[in-house]
Amino acid sequence: MNIYKITAFSKKGELLFEDSFEAENDKEAKTLGEKRLEEEGMLDHTHRVVSPRGKLVVFHT
Repeated sequence: MNIYKITAFSKKGELLFEDSFEAENDKEAKTLGEKRLEEEGMLDHTHRVVSPRGKLVVFHT
């Protein structure tokens, strides 16, 4: 398992949400990350999911 990090920001750059979770690979992390962002109501904000190696798995502005 790998640990991925989620962050979401306001338009002013303020951190609104931050969390981490485990996933087997980038594909699973994308699915799980987007689900978590939806649960938190963060899909309309700038957000990203980043792999343990720093790769952007999801990025939305």
